[in-house]
Amino acid sequence: MIIMCAIVGLRGNFTGQNLKMMLETLKHRGPDGSGVFVDGKIIKGNLDSLNIPDGSLGMGHNLLSIVGSEVVQPLECDGFIMVCNGEIYNYKKLKEKLDEEFTTDSDCEIILHLVKKFYNTQLENSLLESVKETISHLDGDYAFAVYDGKDCAVVRDPLGVKPIYYGESSDISAFASERKALWKVGIEKVETLPPHEVLYNGRPVGIGSRLNINLYNEVSNNSNLGSAGTSREEFENRLKELLIRSVEKRIEGLSRVGIIFSGGVDSTILAKLCMDMGVETELYTVGNENSQDVKFAKKAASYMQLPLHIKTVDESMVRGYTGLVLNAIEEFNIMKLGVGMPSYIASEMAHSHGLKVMLSGQGADELFAGYNRYLQFYHEKGETAQKDLKGDVLNLYHVNLQRDDSVTMKNSVELRVPFLDLEVVDLAMQIPMKYKINNKEDKLRKCILREVAADIGVMADIVKRPKKAAQYGSGIHKILVKKVLNDETYKNKLERSLGPQPTDLI
Repeated sequence: MIIMCAIVGLRGNFTGQNLKMMLETLKHRGPDGSGVFVDGKIIKGNLDSLNIPDGSLGMGHNLLSIVGSEVVQPLECDGFIMVCNGEIYNYKKLKEKLDEEFTTDSDCEIILHLVKKFYNTQLENSLLESVKETISHLDGDYAFAVYDGKDCAVVRDPLGVKPIYYGESSDISAFASERKALWKVGIEKVETLPPHEVLYNGRPVGIGSRLNINLYNEVSNNSNLGSAGTSREEFENRLKELLIRSVEKRIEGLSRVGIIFSGGVDSTILAKLCMDMGVETELYTVGNENSQDVKFAKKAASYMQLPLHIKTVDESMVRGYTGLVLNAIEEFNIMKLGVGMPSYIASEMAHSHGLKVMLSGQGADELFAGYNRYLQFYHEKGETAQKDLKGDVLNLYHVNLQRDDSVTMKNSVELRVPFLDLEVVDLAMQIPMKYKINNKEDKLRKCILREVAADIGVMADIVKRPKKAAQYGSGIHKILVKKVLNDETYKNKLERSLGPQPTDLI
């Protein structure tokens, strides 16, 4: 079973109402059931009727059930308590290696059993060490909190696909899947937990990067790929193989999936792979009547004979969605607003059609040098420009990934990002820049990814379509800047409507 949700936690002298308010604030992330743990007691049921006691340590969970029977958390195993937002793609393989009895069909339960397995009571920080060992075995996108009766550790996946925020006031410390839950209980200074840290008893503790990213000119001699002798064709074949595997993992058990569809090469690759795998695939495109995204989406959908759902936006509609998207992304950032609005509207449409999972091409531009700035980097630095790509990939968590998660989960839709599979990321960093950008005049870029697209049958017009960022391809950015937000009175009203602004803006 795969589930998505909201998780929250409180430590200090808190009321049951505090914990309940946090869960109510994040009900959109998990409308299918709720549960809490407070000082040794687990309570599950409908959130409206939950009677939550006051306490000193509490964790809560809202369930969005996607595949399998509903398993409301918290989960418990031999005294360990956990709440988790995510999916563990290799849980079946891990279960086979453990001689343990599992009480649910939740993929998240494997985390508890691994924590127990690696727990060493002789160590001073045994929970911290067992969590560090546990996450080294996980292949997935997740944020979870685990409690052993004394200590509490909160952690997220290596790329930060799933969000987690934390903060404290004079009498409590807390964590949550979105900032607004912390604001609700009076915590104004909210931080993002980076993927290379564990929140241990309310304090961030560095644990180093858990990513195995080898750059082309830094790979070890025993690497299967990445040596100077690896051919372009070998890289291309391996990339195609890993992308297929990544998509397979993310649609396993699904009969239907939605694609946030721009008509660009990244989203079309995902659509074509899903279609070839036999899952019912629906495409969702947002743009004004003259937008490039709508134009190319129609071409690609017609070629693949896939259903395409289009929302045509104008000034009135963009104005109507502006406050909704701002509430989701929790900060007044015009660029995030322009990029996030198409995904918000696309996921809203998908939710109305009964879909709970969508895929997007997030990460492909950073991995394969899609942005125009990489052309200049490559011209100036040659192969060492790969370090710029790596830096952008490692920074995705507090810019793009947080934004995309917040706007889709606002509509109770989980977003999955196949290009950010760890194997795909590692391989992409081993592919030389010369296979991503042909020369300093290369206006298309992402060469090797376009070759994969052509190889799997993506139409030529899409393979050769130049990169167009979501806010520009949809035409929304122009409407926002020149019309909607040009009204200073309206703009100031929007800014005042938000809660405290985040302290970790980039």
